[in-house]
Amino acid sequence: MLSPFLTSMPNRICLHFLCVFAQQENLIGTLLAIFGNLLVSIAASIQKYSHVMLAGTKDSRPIYRSKAWWLGFLLTLLGEATVFVSYAFAPVALVAPLSAVSVVASSILGFIFLREKSKPKEFLGRYILVFLGCAFTVAGIYLFVTFGPNSHEQLNAENIIKHVIGWPYLLYLLLEIIAFCLLLYFYKQHNKNSFFVIILLVALLGSVTVITAKAVSGMLVVSIQGSLQISYPIFYIMLVCMVATVIFQATFLSQASCLYDSSLIACVNYILSTAFAIISGAIFYLEFNHEDVLHICMFVLGCAVCFLGVFMITKTKKKAMGFEPYVTMDMMQGIPTIHSKGWVVQPDYNGSFSYGTLVNSDNVAPTLAEAYPAAYAASDLKKD
Repeated sequence: MLSPFLTSMPNRICLHFLCVFAQQENLIGTLLAIFGNLLVSIAASIQKYSHVMLAGTKDSRPIYRSKAWWLGFLLTLLGEATVFVSYAFAPVALVAPLSAVSVVASSILGFIFLREKSKPKEFLGRYILVFLGCAFTVAGIYLFVTFGPNSHEQLNAENIIKHVIGWPYLLYLLLEIIAFCLLLYFYKQHNKNSFFVIILLVALLGSVTVITAKAVSGMLVVSIQGSLQISYPIFYIMLVCMVATVIFQATFLSQASCLYDSSLIACVNYILSTAFAIISGAIFYLEFNHEDVLHICMFVLGCAVCFLGVFMITKTKKKAMGFEPYVTMDMMQGIPTIHSKGWVVQPDYNGSFSYGTLVNSDNVAPTLAEAYPAAYAASDLKKD
């Protein structure tokens, strides 16, 4: 009667230790991702601070000669490297959404470090919304980290090849290639400036980036541990795909930033890229195969709450208002006035009616009859 129990005990003990080990690795990967995103947000604030300081002085040297800018650049590299390493220890479904940490940290640093303050009338509409957005984002992070997938496998060349040739991923890759080609066709031929077309292209590329980044990171960690994996061709295939997709993502995002507001890009790109990354990780690495329905539903709820928080934070960002002048004539004073979105920019009136000419030496400005003699002559003829 006891023999089946005794024979199953070693298996249960091994399964228990595997679960504990997987949870420890998930914790390591999660902490690395959080730390890396914090470094990225700090680096962005430092670089922005260096831009503001140089813009406020008469220093004409390039920005890359500033020590603060180089400090921010090095912290950015360190943060991205830390996030890259975190893919080797945690599932994609945990690492990808944690980029929301940088959004929360950037909003807090912008308020404290960069002193981005609003008028008293804008306080309730802006900073309370930011506070609620940060609260929602933190709550969402807690939910999807707590109920996220715990399954984690040691990635070597054989496992990665097995995932690549699996029919679920091949079908998903085929659909993704078709969608990417259609979006690229519309981008090139019909609607080049469409916002959602550009962001969808970035999101599709990002789903490939996270898969390849996890594969490359996992094989590097296994190689460091003693089992050399960089001699397999699949390592270099994944490395090339990772670098290529990152470059194309940067290109599309650069074009989008020239056409649209940065806060809108940050919000929509985070939501779509995270959603596609979670789906691709679930299909390629089978991250949710051992999870029950309750954990999956709570994970989805956490992601939705996090998306709502990021939307609330980015919604309050001030948009850069471009100067769009139009010239009108104030007939009461006879002086042209430049308007820009409700603000009046009026040149000094020194007795001269025209722009860019020498100021009249006379103390009296020319009358409208003197400025437009032909018009007044025509009106006199009509009277006659």
